[in-house]
Amino acid sequence: MHIREATHNDIPQILKVLKASLGETSSKKTEAVWRYKHIDNPFGESLVLVAEEEGEIIGVRAFMRWKWQKGDQVYSAFRAVDTATHPAHQGKGIFKKLTLKALEIGRERGDHFVFNTPNEQSKPGYIKMGWEEVDKIKIHLRPLNILRFKNKELEYKTLGKEEAIVDLLNNHFEQLKAADRLFTPKDVAYIKWRYLHNPLQDYVVIFDREYFIAGYIKNRGKINEFRISEVIVLKAGMESAKLVILKLAKSSGAAVLTMSPDAEINFKAGITGNFGPVLTYKPINLNQLEFLTLKTWSYSLGDLELF
Repeated sequence: MHIREATHNDIPQILKVLKASLGETSSKKTEAVWRYKHIDNPFGESLVLVAEEEGEIIGVRAFMRWKWQKGDQVYSAFRAVDTATHPAHQGKGIFKKLTLKALEIGRERGDHFVFNTPNEQSKPGYIKMGWEEVDKIKIHLRPLNILRFKNKELEYKTLGKEEAIVDLLNNHFEQLKAADRLFTPKDVAYIKWRYLHNPLQDYVVIFDREYFIAGYIKNRGKINEFRISEVIVLKAGMESAKLVILKLAKSSGAAVLTMSPDAEINFKAGITGNFGPVLTYKPINLNQLEFLTLKTWSYSLGDLELF
């Protein structure tokens, strides 16, 4: 078995492995989607490793590049995301070998840490390789449409101009930097990539000079969730942002609204608790024990949700 970094020419074979291992239902598996996630990312190209035998790719492991910042210190991070082993080659420890090799490369290149929110099936494997649990993600839940009245379909609208959001993002960046917690630095390129041009999810996006809001309807079976993935808001825009969020959420027909409590938008109804998946963390070139405390992280749901 040979393990190496993938090239762009490997994408067709990588997609074959993903489809053979995971099927087509979990997410779209096209070259356009792969390029969106792992090449067009404004934080940089992903670290992608493949395992091959006799010239055929039999396993893939992708670490999506990400940035976190605390004060003036910027951290080069990875999100542990797409991974697959071809069904005909399972049981060879390919996942572990690819992951450990990726960590080795990250260590050599000066990257700082890996984070992800694994499910209960994959989490034990990560823990064995040195990942540590931070905590379950805190989420604010607010009930909506308790009587389940049928609502109009949610309309997709993008309001505002790019010039407005530049000042908003700059001001918000300074607020987060002064708070001295870990946050993802966001500019217009990030916003366009993550929410406006995302081929995996149609986000409802509304922004003005004082707020940016991105959300979507998440099907939970009998109960739909309206998830606010991103809220970037200045203090002067808190009340306006709250009204927009409630209007969007109620018109969606969902039964519950969810968002990160770090948005600091207070609703009269609702509860906040550790209802989300477990955030896990693996240091590479770092020894920051404070990162194992959830209150160190300032996050939107969009910073941590799978996409």
